[in-house]
Amino acid sequence: MNPETDYSMSKDLPDETCTGKHRPSDVEITFFEAVARGDLRTVRQNCVEHRFLQRDGVGRLSRDPLRNLKYHFIVTVAVMTRMCIQNGMIEEEAFRLSDYYILKVDTIQSLDEVENLHDLAVLDYTRKMHAIDTSMIRSKPVNDAINYIYVHISDPMTVSEVAKAAGITPSYLSRLFRRELGISVGTYIHQRKVDTAAHLLKFSDYSTVEIANRLGFSSQSHFIQVFREELGITPKKYREKYGKLEWIVRQDT
Repeated sequence: MNPETDYSMSKDLPDETCTGKHRPSDVEITFFEAVARGDLRTVRQNCVEHRFLQRDGVGRLSRDPLRNLKYHFIVTVAVMTRMCIQNGMIEEEAFRLSDYYILKVDTIQSLDEVENLHDLAVLDYTRKMHAIDTSMIRSKPVNDAINYIYVHISDPMTVSEVAKAAGITPSYLSRLFRRELGISVGTYIHQRKVDTAAHLLKFSDYSTVEIANRLGFSSQSHFIQVFREELGITPKKYREKYGKLEWIVRQDT
């Protein structure tokens, strides 16, 4: 169904029906994490499936369909920029890309053009992150282990399970991680889980209990302990400091 048709059908509905039920935040975060780790296959598939035009569950930022899509584009670019910086992109390069695409979308006059620009932008960021990632030479078992950890980030994980997925013994995987990444497998797992938790604390309303459960921690106290060890701050303090970020978009007059 054409997005313009959807909005024209609902333009006269009362305000309380405009936003609807929002999709889970971790669906969006999974996509942004794919961009930030340079996962071209996942991001391309997202574009092929026209996921950006599927506005169900993401809320409405404007009654005008074109303006609404532009606002969502700006949010996408803003979040991508910050996540890519956190994952190794040079800050100046990231903000230069952000400025370019946000200025570009301002001149667009159709939904299809916004979607095309979205696909160009997300693939541009992803390719640059892929280049950063592949510049770090890693063995196939380590890459296989890292991919397994990302795919199963919501599950409880042991080094033995990760090693089995990589096709090697736990002790050999541990040696490879120490040699190639400078940290243990367990530490790497904790770091990736804490990264995901930090994004949920920033961009969602999930409680610390819900986040701990979603990321496969054995308990809320274990989650708090690991989070504090990695970032030097409790999840509660982190949310108070960085949470509830607002993306302010100027309305056209």
